[in-house]
Amino acid sequence: MKSKKLAILTNAVFVNIVCLTLVITGCSAINRDTSRQTNSPLATQSQSENNTNTIFFEEKGVAIKGTDPVAYFLDKQAVQGNPQFSYQWAGTTWWFKSVENRDLFIEQPDNYAPQYGGFCAWAVSNNYTAPIDPSAWTIVEGKLYLNYDKNIQNKWTKNMTNNILKADSNWTNLSAELQTK
Repeated sequence: MKSKKLAILTNAVFVNIVCLTLVITGCSAINRDTSRQTNSPLATQSQSENNTNTIFFEEKGVAIKGTDPVAYFLDKQAVQGNPQFSYQWAGTTWWFKSVENRDLFIEQPDNYAPQYGGFCAWAVSNNYTAPIDPSAWTIVEGKLYLNYDKNIQNKWTKNMTNNILKADSNWTNLSAELQTK
């Protein structure tokens, strides 16, 4: 009886060590936190997904054309993400350059996701939506704004405060229209 209990205890310790090793190496095959399951390096469920009703611009099912949204803030440049480090949030897939950036996004996606659903901010300020070029971006007061291209970005930045006010005002109706399509 004593040896059977010892065998069960030894097995439980072994399983915990294996799980810890998998988590540390980023190969989490077992994750008991169902709010953020990571059955592989690809994360699939967002805690905030149910809290947002924003439709995000995506191309081929990926937000920001695969650019890492966290990199804009940390690296101060557009950095292509890796599908190995992806995360499903707000109805679209987001790619990241590293597991660290993905995890930062998971913790606070609203801090990193672009404004106006990732559509061109200039277009939204003019009451329509347009796709974006990930290299045409600006961060203002901790918020990421994307534009169609560098020429449009120049127009956007000339009167950015007014453009943000107009886009903020227009986005509610534009977002509602996108949700009905």
